Amino acid sequence: MSNVTSLATPETFFGIYEELSKYNVHLNIFERLWASWYAYMQNDVLATGIMSFVMHEVVYFGRSLPWIIIDRIPFFRRYKIQGSKIPTIAEQWQCTKLVLLSHFTVELPQIWLFHPMAKFFGMDTGVPFPPLAKMAMHIAIFFVLEDTWHYWVHRLMHWAPLYKSVHKIHHQYSAPFGLAAEYASPIEVMVLGAGTVLMPIAWTIVTGDLHILTMYLWITLRLFQAIDSHSGYEFPWSLHHFLPFWAGAEHHDVHHEQFIGNYASSFRWWDYVMDTESGPEAAKARRERKALKAQKAAQKAAKKTA
Repeated sequence: MSNVTSLATPETFFGIYEELSKYNVHLNIFERLWASWYAYMQNDVLATGIMSFVMHEVVYFGRSLPWIIIDRIPFFRRYKIQGSKIPTIAEQWQCTKLVLLSHFTVELPQIWLFHPMAKFFGMDTGVPFPPLAKMAMHIAIFFVLEDTWHYWVHRLMHWAPLYKSVHKIHHQYSAPFGLAAEYASPIEVMVLGAGTVLMPIAWTIVTGDLHILTMYLWITLRLFQAIDSHSGYEFPWSLHHFLPFWAGAEHHDVHHEQFIGNYASSFRWWDYVMDTESGPEAAKARRERKALKAQKAAQKAAKKTA
């Protein structure tokens, strides 16, 4: 750990924290807790592995819980995109079991290897933490890069052979719900999820400037985005009403309902540029664009013959 006084054989976590705080007054409370955790564990791979896995589970199921509650409250049915399709407790439990199996068999080994991989490529795990502005900039870049990865890989997943053998599992629920964000085959979890990890790793290789705390904040926000886009609810305060290029539940729910189009994860621009938007409004806009293009072509031809 950088900038932290080495400690003699630690006994308790809080004992380490008290001792470390005496000699590292330049660190804030969170930074002292972070440094104390690594000093207490005496094994950086184990410390990062436990912290990463617990963080992932708490964020995933913690963010899914409000949607489970909302599904049981009739008041919110007015905001349900596919109002007649409310997931049953049995469906949510079935989904949870597959998600947990995937977390422990597919994601846990990857999480355990994350620390040595991150250190190999130069990711910082020490203290002090980077400025908030720098972390925010990195996270914004990761959102853009991951969205590009997700669009093209997800679109490839809808190629018939891959859809039948890999992606079809994720489309079991035509009306998605929060817990179903990571309801997918192990192959899909690895390939589509790789964008969340590979983009920051690529950034680290190119710039040599990334802290693992930025990675944690990025993964937390990415999980929030994935779960919310599968929630099945469209509110007047949904983010895309304020950021028109944001995708959200309204964008992704149509994908699950119609099984095609709207392939991007966070933003709408790839679907717009590649003409893969789905839904009645997108179809209407597409027809209008084609009609306008045909009209301009006709006018151009008329001018040539005049």
